[in-house]
Amino acid sequence: MHPPTTTSRATALPPEQRRAAIVEAVLPLLVEHGERVTTRQIAEAAGIAEGTIFRVFADKDELLTAALDAALDQEPLERALAGIDRSASFETRLVLATDLIQQRVANVWAVVSALGPAFHERVAHRPIADSKALTAMFEPERGRLRIDPSSAARMLRALTLSLTHPMLAGSPVPADEIVATLLHGIAAGADSA
Repeated sequence: MHPPTTTSRATALPPEQRRAAIVEAVLPLLVEHGERVTTRQIAEAAGIAEGTIFRVFADKDELLTAALDAALDQEPLERALAGIDRSASFETRLVLATDLIQQRVANVWAVVSALGPAFHERVAHRPIADSKALTAMFEPERGRLRIDPSSAARMLRALTLSLTHPMLAGSPVPADEIVATLLHGIAAGADSA
């Protein structure tokens, strides 16, 4: 006689927490498989039954849209930027911030490029909101800047995006070079003119 087999069941979660857990599980699968990811693969990665997906999402497209929205959510980046050690030098803080922005560019690009054209429309019409955390990083240095802190933050993000995105830069420019370019320009020095 064999002992009875037991199957582990996913812990019961409120619907919003279950949605978040499924979205978290689907993001790496999207990068690997694109839209071809199956609900079975998603369920296995999330440690749930396949039918559980459809208790919190109407269909696979709704799940993929939620995953895209999660990838585009700026809040995790804002928290990470706000967590940068304020006792570090201004330039060091900017390099750390640029590293975080570059990671985000790579992550968002991986998800967006894995999804088909139907999902690209959601990205195309979604402007990037200003970063309060990045602006706050520039605020104490206001006296050293030719422009206001929010414009400086926008410039750093734009420069980082353009020097990191694979369609624009080929291979990413190191964060310290991006910061040096932002702070000091591209001129070799006053004597080189």
